[in-house]
Amino acid sequence: MHLALSLPRHDSWPWAGAHAAPQTLCEAVPGLQLVNESLHLPFDVMRSQHAQAVHAGLLANSMLASRDFERAVDALEHITLGPFARHV
Repeated sequence: MHLALSLPRHDSWPWAGAHAAPQTLCEAVPGLQLVNESLHLPFDVMRSQHAQAVHAGLLANSMLASRDFERAVDALEHITLGPFARHV
């Protein structure tokens, strides 16, 4: 015996065409994402330069040194940007 359950199709639901509400302020305000990303650009450049220096052999390829560098950059980012700093 086979029991089939008849569920309505998703596209027939009343909220199927509704757009999702923005989850962050950057999604709600046009152009704010660009400003937010530009605030983080100097710190991303520092991380990139550090990675390139390690890859080139100018800095030691050490997990502990990389951890210390990342902690320093993260602290600098939080001190500089305050509530606009990224949180992991």
